[in-house]
Amino acid sequence: MTARITLGTKVVGAGAPCYVIAEAGANHNRDLDVARRLIEAAADAGADAVKFQTYSGRTLYSTKTPRFDYLGELGAKPAHELLEEIALPREWQPLLAEHCRDRGIEFLSSPFDRQAVDELDAIGVAALKIASFELVDLGLVAYAASTGRPLILSTGMCTLAEIDDAVQAARSAGATQIALLQCASLYPAPAHVMNLRAIPALAQAFGVPVGLSDHTLGVHIAPAAVALGAQLIEKHFTLDRTMLGPDHPFAVEPKELAELVTHVRDIEVALGDGVKRGPAPEEAAEMYTKARRSLVAACAIPAGTMITAAMLCVKRPGTGIAPKLQEAVVGRVARVDIDDDDVLTWDML
Repeated sequence: MTARITLGTKVVGAGAPCYVIAEAGANHNRDLDVARRLIEAAADAGADAVKFQTYSGRTLYSTKTPRFDYLGELGAKPAHELLEEIALPREWQPLLAEHCRDRGIEFLSSPFDRQAVDELDAIGVAALKIASFELVDLGLVAYAASTGRPLILSTGMCTLAEIDDAVQAARSAGATQIALLQCASLYPAPAHVMNLRAIPALAQAFGVPVGLSDHTLGVHIAPAAVALGAQLIEKHFTLDRTMLGPDHPFAVEPKELAELVTHVRDIEVALGDGVKRGPAPEEAAEMYTKARRSLVAACAIPAGTMITAAMLCVKRPGTGIAPKLQEAVVGRVARVDIDDDDVLTWDML
């Protein structure tokens, strides 16, 4: 196992920029033009990849599956029927992959069956992402791993033991590049269930790149994950949250996706290297001298006068004697006339 993997032309992991996956999911609404516009929006926002999902409602859900309450009116339909209606037409995948290449963004999709693995492998995806609900399907994990492609494993609802089962299944099937995503499998997910501190814990436990699959509302949680060491971010997005469909309401819109990417890049730069230093060059240019403090005359001090503590105060700017040296100033004699509010320098004494 390695703490770095390669997705397409980009390295993901220790020391590399956070890899941002714009999750289109089912938000294409089975409209090829919408799917293409999602790709364009993700590319314009600065995401590294745009991801869809490859499934069939008939093979994913038993017809006996209870209705999902969180879907509201959409949940009135049996799950297998709803998923069949919103599934990505598989003949679109080569077209979407080509459109991604044209826009300079990676095409990804989550396979939910072995046929999907074969189809995505055939078009040369940079990685196969296994969704949280599928992580316990070790046969599917192993089959995806057997392609030799990098695996991204989402871990929503999983125990450490279940994650270990999936990682071992992947490794046994030949996977050498694996990444994990901390995730809360709720749509939307409230902040209190996100457990971002699991990100460094998973990285330590498994020695692989770890990121966050973020289903919260807004764009503030994912950048916080980057500050904790997340090396991948996956975020659902849509062209318009008012569109009809199960994933639109909690997804971010294109401007918000761009804002999220900007926040992620700002935080990466802001983290620095952890070494505490003196002023940065930008600080030293002006603020270091003009906004720090110095010893200043609290009154007029004629030449020949012995300096007392009462004659001194501390004010800005920082162009004079440092305040910590006050005891070295007290008892000295003024060499020149010092005006009230003059900044004291050694040549005055």
